[in-house]
Amino acid sequence: MPRRYPVLLAAILPLIGACIAPAAVNTEAPVPALASSPRASGRAPVNGIEMYYEVHGPRDGVPLVLLHGGGSTIEVTWSRVLPIFAAGRPVIALEEQGHGRTSDRPGPVSFETSADDVAALLRHLGVDRADLFGFSNGASVALQVAIRHPGIVRKLVFASSMTRRRGAQPQLWEFMERADFSSMPQPLKEAFLRVNPDAAQLRTMHDKDAARMRAFRDVPDTLVRTVRAPTLIVLGDRDIVRPEHALALARLLPDARLLILPGGHGDYLGEAVATRRETRYPALTARLIEEFLDSP
Repeated sequence: MPRRYPVLLAAILPLIGACIAPAAVNTEAPVPALASSPRASGRAPVNGIEMYYEVHGPRDGVPLVLLHGGGSTIEVTWSRVLPIFAAGRPVIALEEQGHGRTSDRPGPVSFETSADDVAALLRHLGVDRADLFGFSNGASVALQVAIRHPGIVRKLVFASSMTRRRGAQPQLWEFMERADFSSMPQPLKEAFLRVNPDAAQLRTMHDKDAARMRAFRDVPDTLVRTVRAPTLIVLGDRDIVRPEHALALARLLPDARLLILPGGHGDYLGEAVATRRETRYPALTARLIEEFLDSP
């Protein structure tokens, strides 16, 4: 077995809705709660769903919108970095269709429809312009917001995702073909059920996320080039995303920078499944992203 193969197994979980649970992954430790409470939260009626959102931090400034990874809740992806961001800027965290506290609707989930949901939520909240930070599947959603609703996006952070199938390590697609709910890591199941006790919706969410990834289609370069928002592309050096793809994407986007950090898929954020130890990387990552957001 190639040396990096077990690392890739561990890396793919948040991206594909945690369909597979290799032994190296943190399948036992509970998902940490947020260290701070939102100053507002609710469920907004958008496009036939009730979308859950939280607002953290001060009232003034450009909001930072956080879009979680597949199969996750706000806490799974953002528990370690959200309080850092909220110390100095408004933060809006949400859960997409069928995830956590957000209701589902008939039909599949797609990056495009989720992007439209995000745009509708921001209109509901009276937000004309925001920074978007998407991780994994959330990054694919954020990119579609920038493509479909460009006026909303001031800056974009595109973390650990790809625009082409060949931009991911090939093992991702091999495992997606046999994604199975029974091996979804228990902490992710518990994180969902902690905020939504509907076990049937948990299973439906998993299956829809897996189907979305199996049906992943390349985003045409012509559409990617339409993104005018300054973009920071972020990934780990042992991520499921190939560094070569991230570099090519940084050159394709009209105004992009590239940040490669040590770690796998989500280590640099302290994502709850990927991170198995205490680490200072989440704080470092947050500060680097803040530098990008605050730069002219």
